[in-house]
Amino acid sequence: MLVLVILRPVPDKLASFRAYEDGVLPLLRDHGAGLVRRVRGLADEVEAHLIEFPNAERYAGYIADPRRAALAPLWEASGATREVFEVRDV
Repeated sequence: MLVLVILRPVPDKLASFRAYEDGVLPLLRDHGAGLVRRVRGLADEVEAHLIEFPNAERYAGYIADPRRAALAPLWEASGATREVFEVRDV
């Protein structure tokens, strides 16, 4: 299962955004997932993650992980937005 996440951070709240990302991305390993690619716009206006999960159940486990939920205040403080898509290779 491939998931594409498009993130749009708020420029003056990048510290909260980066702290959140630094906290949640390491959790991927615990759910059998891998960060295939992480890219950021030159002006920090957008960030994209391509993440591979073994299956939908492992993805759901990552989304429901209480450690991820504990970091939610950082996400909320960041003011960032996200779009999540299940994608495929073409």
